[in-house]
Amino acid sequence: MRVVSLDFCADQFVIKLADRGHIVAVSPDATRDFSFMRAEAKGLNQVRPDAETILALKPDVVVRSYGGGPQMVPFLERAGIKVHQIGWGEDFAAVRTNVRAAAEALGQPARGEAVVADFDRRLANLKPAQQVYALYVTPGGVTTGPGSLVDRMMSQAGLVNFQTQKGWNPLPLERLATERPAMVVTAFFTAQSPHQDYWSQARHPMVRQMLTDLPVARLDGGATACSGWFMVDAMEAMAATGHSISAETGPLPQELRP
Repeated sequence: MRVVSLDFCADQFVIKLADRGHIVAVSPDATRDFSFMRAEAKGLNQVRPDAETILALKPDVVVRSYGGGPQMVPFLERAGIKVHQIGWGEDFAAVRTNVRAAAEALGQPARGEAVVADFDRRLANLKPAQQVYALYVTPGGVTTGPGSLVDRMMSQAGLVNFQTQKGWNPLPLERLATERPAMVVTAFFTAQSPHQDYWSQARHPMVRQMLTDLPVARLDGGATACSGWFMVDAMEAMAATGHSISAETGPLPQELRP
C-alpha cells in the first residue's frame, strides 16, 4: 500500500498506524514542533498538497484532514485514488473513532485497537488534581472556554477553567486585573511555532508576570491538536502541575466547584 498524507493532522495518524515502508510522503509540517510525531517524521519524503504532484506519486490511499482544500477529494476520487478523511470532534469518543477509522483505511485495524487500548488505559489511570483554577494561554493571546476539547481535557485533569466564556476568545485581561488563576496552561510556546506579534495579549505585562509568578503546565502544542490519542500526554502534564498546587493549598471550596 502506497500512502500519502496531506496535512499535519493526517500525518500523525499515518506515521503512527501505517508501516513506514508504505509511507510515500507526508506534509511539509510533519516535522514542525506543533506536530506530535515530528521525531518519527524525520527522513520521510514531504509533499505539498498539490494535485498533480500527488498523482505523480501514484498513491493507493491519501489521508487528509484539511490538506488540499475542498476540491482535492473529488479530484483524487475521480482519478481512482482512495481518500480517507480524518474526522474532528470535541470529545474522547472522537479519538477512538478517528484512530479506528484511520487504522482500517491503512489496513492496520489491530494496530488501531492497540492505540485505543493504551489511550483508554492511561485515561483510566489519570489521577485528576483537586479542582485547581487554570487559564489556558496561547502565543496569539487567545484562550478557550467551556465546550471546547481543551476545556474537556482540563476538566479531565482536575482543573477548573478560569475562562467562563464559550469558544475561543482573547485573554480576559480586565478580569485578570482583579482575579488570578492558581496556575497557567500554555501550548505552542516553542521556537518554531508562530511568533507572538506585538499586538498579542500574551505579551501584556500582566500576562507575562503571571507566567513568571504562577505554576505553569507547559504543554507540547502537538498534544492538544487533531483529536488524537496523544492528548492524554497533555492531560497528564496538567494533572501533575495541578497536584503540586492542590497539595499546598487544598481543593477548591465546594461552592466554587463546577
